[in-house]
Amino acid sequence: MKIKANQIDIEIEDSHPGDTSARPVVLLIMGLGMQLVAWPPAMVQALVDAGYRVIRLDNRDIGLSQKFDHLGQPNLVWESLKYKLGLPVKSPYSLHDMATDALAVLDALGVAQAHVVGVSMGGMIAQRVALAAPERMLSLTSIMSSSGARGLPQAKPQVMRVLLGRPAGSDPQSVLDHYVKLFKAIGSPGFPTDEAELRERITEAAQRSFYPAGTLRQMVAIVADNRRAAELASLRLPTLVIHGKADPLVPFACGEDTARRIPGARLIGIDGMGHDLPAGVVQRLLEPLIPHLNSAKSIS
Repeated sequence: MKIKANQIDIEIEDSHPGDTSARPVVLLIMGLGMQLVAWPPAMVQALVDAGYRVIRLDNRDIGLSQKFDHLGQPNLVWESLKYKLGLPVKSPYSLHDMATDALAVLDALGVAQAHVVGVSMGGMIAQRVALAAPERMLSLTSIMSSSGARGLPQAKPQVMRVLLGRPAGSDPQSVLDHYVKLFKAIGSPGFPTDEAELRERITEAAQRSFYPAGTLRQMVAIVADNRRAAELASLRLPTLVIHGKADPLVPFACGEDTARRIPGARLIGIDGMGHDLPAGVVQRLLEPLIPHLNSAKSIS
């Protein structure tokens, strides 16, 4: 379902559209270049079964939400170099803009407060939502994400080579092979995903939408958001940080840093978890996540 939020078109999925009951809302925000369909159905259903109204969205510039072709394609190498040199990074839009999109989705649906759960870049956006409008937050959950602080460990070089690489061709098979290689590189060694299942999921997502230009603009927005870490100390809300101890893209130290910066945050590290959401990881996530939401709900 497409709605108008922050003056742009945002695609959402709502488990209970038009619900006016006391069912609390969980807003799920996906990561870099990922669509709302990347949230595992089992995770969404578990939250619904636990009594929550679950709202997912395609972030701007990805999936079925509005694209920003008119902003052009940034030079990622140049902007990354400027970041390393401590110079201002120019992004087509900011993570704050994307957080404003998320808040506007809640506004459009008449939701006053929500639990906000984000993975990877979605965790960064969730942090920005909390900083922009803490009164709208019942709780914050940041999964496989980062504060963006300088000096944190970076992704493994072989992972970055795949992430920044391009498919061998523009045909569907080359695109599929490239993304299978990427998801294998960042996947959870303790919870391996069957390749046939992985190929099916990637194919379904690509058929829904394939838009690498949006991923590039989102990537520069991440690099440009270099002040968030210092601001996190101002947060005063129930916060859960979950991170894989085997994450090759956003190392576990990034989760530790995020939890350290947010007063009262609880850190859960998961052995064998990389930078994806296979079934075994989802089960481990839900074990602390649902009690966290329930506890925040009871004190809000």
